[in-house]
Order: sequence, then C-alpha cells, then structure tokens
Amino acid sequence: MIYVAEGRFMRVRDLAYRLYERRLEASLSARAVPRHVGVMCDGNRRWARMAGHQDVSKGHRKGADKIFELLQWCRQTGVEVVTLWLLSTDNLSRPKAELEPLLGIIEDTVTGLVNEQWHVNPMGALDLLPDRTAHVLKHAAEATSNNPGLLVNVAVGYGGRREIADAVRSLLVEHASRGTTIEQLAEVLDVEHIAEHLYTAGQPDPDLVIRTSGEQRLGGFLLWQSTHSEFYFCDAYWPAFRKVDFLRALRSYSERNRRFGV
Repeated sequence: MIYVAEGRFMRVRDLAYRLYERRLEASLSARAVPRHVGVMCDGNRRWARMAGHQDVSKGHRKGADKIFELLQWCRQTGVEVVTLWLLSTDNLSRPKAELEPLLGIIEDTVTGLVNEQWHVNPMGALDLLPDRTAHVLKHAAEATSNNPGLLVNVAVGYGGRREIADAVRSLLVEHASRGTTIEQLAEVLDVEHIAEHLYTAGQPDPDLVIRTSGEQRLGGFLLWQSTHSEFYFCDAYWPAFRKVDFLRALRSYSERNRRFGV
C-alpha cells in the first residue's frame, strides 16, 4: 500500500510540474528571451554526496547528462548562445583521483555534443589541459564549425582573469607582427580591441548568467563579458536542475528592467 501511495504521489507531482512548465512557457515573451545564457554548472559533488555516493564522479556524470537536457530547453525557447562552465583553471589542482575521471566525463560529453551536431566552441587555456582532453576539444571545434543553430561554448580550463590575460597577450602579438610599437598601441588601445581577442569574440555578451547550488558569486566566470548581465542564483544542485528552474530563470530575466550600467 505504501508503494502504491508513493507511486500515485509521484504521478500527481509530475503532472503538476508539467502543467506549471506550460504556464511558465506561455508567460514568456519571445522578445524577452535572452540571446546568450551563461551557466555555472555547480553542485555536482554535493549532489553525489547527498545521494549517498562516495564516488563524486557519479555527480559529474549526472551533471553531464543534464547538459543535453538544458540545450534542448534553450533551443525550444529561442536562446542562441549557451556558455557552460565545466572546469575552471583552479579545478585543475584537484587530486588526480578526482580530476582524471572528471576530464574523462568532459571528453565524453563533448564527443556527445559533436555526435548530436551541436555547434561547439571550446574556450579556456587548452595548453593547461592534458593532450587527450585538448585534442577532443579542438576536434569538436573543427568538426562542428559549420553546424547551424545554437552555439555551445564549452568552458574547460577556464578562468576569467586568464581569459583577459590571454586576450591582451594575443593583442600584443598581433600588433607586434605588424611592427606596431608599444607607444603606438597605447595611443589607440580601447576596450573593443581587447574584446576582439576574448574567447567569445564576435558573440553577443551574456544577457543572463545562471548559477546553481545556491552559491551567489561569479568566481571568475565571464568577468569581462558579464558587465551588464543579469544574474539568477538557483538553490538546486546542477544534476537536479529542472526545466521548471530554467523557465523560472527566464521569467525572472523577462521581468527585469535592464539598465546596462546606467
């Protein structure tokens, strides 16, 4: 009897969520949907421990599966660019026993994105990654460069400060190759010159940044690009993030009066 009651409760709950999803979707205006959404996929390890797993890689695997759901939700709602922060430069210092399985999961996920024909753009310090991981990311970029539709930025080995440093370094190398002196560059240098050398060059800046797991900080995510972004912090751990949570984030974004720093 207990199992029957629990089954009925779950069916009623699932029905209620589906009805709520439809209400949220109906309330969204196409004009209010963000073009670019950044997502900090946080809370995989905590979800694993909460679920009773001693092996935290089970949380990372569950979180990887959630990425494919998110991309479908984004495509359905009209989002054009998604940036997923999967591994920071700081994460590279994690113990080998944890880092190696995580890198393997990221490689499998990126390969899955290629197989599903998403347009994949790796962003991060690929030179800091193991050769195999860097190769998978580079291959994904080459294999999907002409794919239409949603652009998926995969941030692996990513840090906001490192990105800005890389952009400035690239800018200096470019001008040095032209014979430009430091003094000449200093006279004309502006923010647009640096923006042209970021990992996201040519893309719209993120309109909305979502962080899961209840943490309310950026931690270096898209430092340059998020100057005028709206932020949404969700208590759910990333593997438990639902379509309802995503739609709530979009609703919150649509209700805001964006001032762009004014």
